[in-house]
Amino acid sequence: MASSKEYLEFILEQLSMPDDISYRAMMGEYILYYRGKVIGGVYDNRFLVKPVKAAAAMMPDAVRELPYEGAKEMLLVDNVEDTAFLQALLKAMYGELPSPKKK
Repeated sequence: MASSKEYLEFILEQLSMPDDISYRAMMGEYILYYRGKVIGGVYDNRFLVKPVKAAAAMMPDAVRELPYEGAKEMLLVDNVEDTAFLQALLKAMYGELPSPKKK
């Protein structure tokens, strides 16, 4: 099942950081970037983030899910209603995320 554009727009609105967040559509899903680094994405209308230490610390009970078959597990963000939490999560994760690869 592909993610809906409406759910993507909801997540982007909840993140409320229009200058720092970007996305790219890929096979019916959306990869999300924070300041140019991949943080996770919207997969099957679920907001999943990379399982870096900061994210795991902020969401110790988060369920690990596969964004798609054959992918690495990611953390399910179930607190998508809390804008302050989402912003703090991304800021905490940023330093642990790999820099974009040179093309």
